[in-house]
Amino acid sequence: MIAPAVEVQHLRKVYGSGHTEVVAIRDASLSIARGEIVGMFGPSGSGKSTILTAMALINPPTTGKIEIGGKLVLDGPKALVDLRAFRRQHLGFVFQKANLIPFLSALENVQIALEVNDTAPKAARKRAMELLDYLGVGARAHNLPVALSGGEQQRVAVARALANEPSLILADEPTAALDSQRGRQVMELFAKVAHERNAGVLVVTHDHRTLDVFDRIVDVEDGMIRVREKVA
Repeated sequence: MIAPAVEVQHLRKVYGSGHTEVVAIRDASLSIARGEIVGMFGPSGSGKSTILTAMALINPPTTGKIEIGGKLVLDGPKALVDLRAFRRQHLGFVFQKANLIPFLSALENVQIALEVNDTAPKAARKRAMELLDYLGVGARAHNLPVALSGGEQQRVAVARALANEPSLILADEPTAALDSQRGRQVMELFAKVAHERNAGVLVVTHDHRTLDVFDRIVDVEDGMIRVREKVA
């Protein structure tokens, strides 16, 4: 049996204590399979970002467990692996802004993600180009970010997230700065990545125009995850 891309069990996150205590996550459990794209919806302050940053191994929970690729990596706040190295090797991230390095070309922005993981420069450049071609921006490989459209920048960001063949990709409002057409194109790219690259993909979004791209939808309410529906 193939392990899920990620499984979180009974996450709880509390900030402060006593009369200043704030419960950001109450009791959140979720499993995402490899090859599956899941959309996470919920109002501001519901706990979506806290859940995402916990899964990203950036903001450990107060209690609860996080397994990635079948490996237990966090037990409450206790790290069971080198989190920085594990993130580089197994996770990919895409955010509302592409956050590309402005003085590097599109190709170099992807290449550097490989080189920091000790891929040789020649091999890194070849794989970076393959990813840009795969995502439809190969012709823009030598352009700086300022010369790319918002949609093209996000495609480069997705290529960078895919660089080290992660089992899990986390995206936080990746289409918020895009118009509806470009936003849909980016969401369809995430579905393509999940289904063709066998990665688990979690997208936190408010964009209800793209519900049909998801295999499954969950809602976050008061720090708890609720499965809403199966998308046809």
